Amino acid sequence: MRIGLTPLLAALSGFLCVAMGAFGAHAVSDPYAKSLIETGVQYNVLHTMAAIASVSFRSWGAGIARYAAWFFFAGIVAFSGSLYAMGMGMAPHAPIVMAAPVGGVLFLLGWIVLIIAGAQLAMKRSPS
Repeated sequence: MRIGLTPLLAALSGFLCVAMGAFGAHAVSDPYAKSLIETGVQYNVLHTMAAIASVSFRSWGAGIARYAAWFFFAGIVAFSGSLYAMGMGMAPHAPIVMAAPVGGVLFLLGWIVLIIAGAQLAMKRSPS
């Protein structure tokens, strides 16, 4: 089975989590900006791990899980990216900042796809 770009993108995303966490902790003094970056990092970490989990789902036979990873990565860019941008001083009404709600929806779509993948796996493994 071909896994594709998911592991590479997950590794890059993990790197971004650490880099942004360090930036927020050491280079940002404003408490509100710091909280925006912390929230972005939390969602970034969680959905990076979810993307990695989607590789396991695929290896167990739920090919649909490949789409979950792409929803998670797109959500990271939109949601966490917009929080990172705001935390670094971008105006609250800039177009990138308005992407946060879209990112949240993308995260939800990723979880829905992973639920479907999990249900497929459960049906394959349950005794008839």
